[in-house]
Amino acid sequence: MSAVAPLLRVEGVSKSFRGLLALNDVSFDVVERGIAALIGPNGAGKTTLFNVIAGVFPPDSGRVRLGEADITGERPDRICHAGIGRTFQIVKPFAQMTVLENVTVAALHGAGTVAEATQSARGFLEMLELDTRAAQHAANLTLPDRKRLEVARALATGPRLLLLDEVMAGLRPSETDRMVATLRRLRDDTGLTILLIEHVMRAVMALSEHITVLHHGEKISEGTPETIVRDPAVLECYLGDQDL
Repeated sequence: MSAVAPLLRVEGVSKSFRGLLALNDVSFDVVERGIAALIGPNGAGKTTLFNVIAGVFPPDSGRVRLGEADITGERPDRICHAGIGRTFQIVKPFAQMTVLENVTVAALHGAGTVAEATQSARGFLEMLELDTRAAQHAANLTLPDRKRLEVARALATGPRLLLLDEVMAGLRPSETDRMVATLRRLRDDTGLTILLIEHVMRAVMALSEHITVLHHGEKISEGTPETIVRDPAVLECYLGDQDL
């Protein structure tokens, strides 16, 4: 049986800011329909790498490929059009717009009319269990629901690859478990590929099939969750004091 082809390929990516090396020759793949995690201590370069993939920053060297397309250094809107959606660490919905309106704005990316976008947005709200909040202003949502709204907005752009930046930070264990179940269902039902940055190891271990570990901007380990939790280098710099 042939191996599953990678959807995302990060090849030797490096990035510096005013002489500070944030990423140093980082390479890894994410297979199509896979759920992969990017972990490491604060300041390891994880969000910088997301920003390079999503087009916020061009890399100083290296390539980023989505399927057969080289998307290195493309603008964020073009990378979104190519099939990458993302969330952000700090959730900032359009506070005075309703939940439905927030997702409709994102759905306009691929819809021909506002009516089509609205219909599509309702489907994503149902998928994220936010349909009962559709008419509520985003400013009045709880943190767990704001996180779900962030995911719904990213999904509404129609991605093949979804980049999730700490969507479970600040959630209680029961809320984390609910989000894990939602993300797994999304992958299984839609064929979506997911790459997540996450410090909540409860979620990483439950969701991920492959993990890449960054430290000081360099890849220090990668493999299955079972491999990563036994890696002495990862235990020393990151996992040693965490409850797995």
